[in-house]
This record gives sequence, C-alpha cells and structure tokens, in this order.
Amino acid sequence: MFQPTVPTVDISAVPADAVLLDVREQDEWDAGHASDAVHIPMSQFVARIGELPEAEPLYVVCRVGGRSAQVVQYLVAQGRSAVNVDGGMLAWEASGRELVSDSGQAFVA
Repeated sequence: MFQPTVPTVDISAVPADAVLLDVREQDEWDAGHASDAVHIPMSQFVARIGELPEAEPLYVVCRVGGRSAQVVQYLVAQGRSAVNVDGGMLAWEASGRELVSDSGQAFVA
C-alpha cells in the first residue's frame, strides 16, 4: 500500500516563532511542553480540528515523532501545510529549547 511521504524537519530547522502543535496526551503535556504550543491530543484531534490556528505551516510534535507524523499526514490530506518535528519532544528537550510544566514536576518527554 502506498504511504505518502510525511514532510519532516529536524528540530534545528524549527523557527523560534513557529506555530507548534503538540498532539501528546494530557499527562504528557502536563509534564512539560513548549510554552507557546497549541495542545490538541491526537485522541481528540478530529473532533477539535476547528481549534487549529490558521498559521501555516503547523509544526506538529509528539513524544518522538510517530503520532505527529500521522497527524501531519492527515492535515496534508486536508490541504493544510504541516510538518512533522523529527524526534518530537525528546529532541526538543535535548536541543535545549524552553519547556514549561503545568504540574511543577521535572519534564518527562
């Protein structure tokens, strides 16, 4: 079966002013996330698609890149400009990018 290529960028290529869409679940988000990210868990994504920012491209992130790749594939099929952030929040943390926590606990990607 044909699988379309998912547009993907390395964490170093994500602009500082990028619109970041975090599709991890609530507990992952609470543990640590990018301060300006939009949070729509993958499990709620289709029902909440109307909440997406109009900005393009959307940089989509999850823990390591699997779920975000699926969301990017869906968005591209809907005609939206979106890219998968390779390595997800693990790469985000490793690159030293800013993280905030809603729980006060140490970040766990």
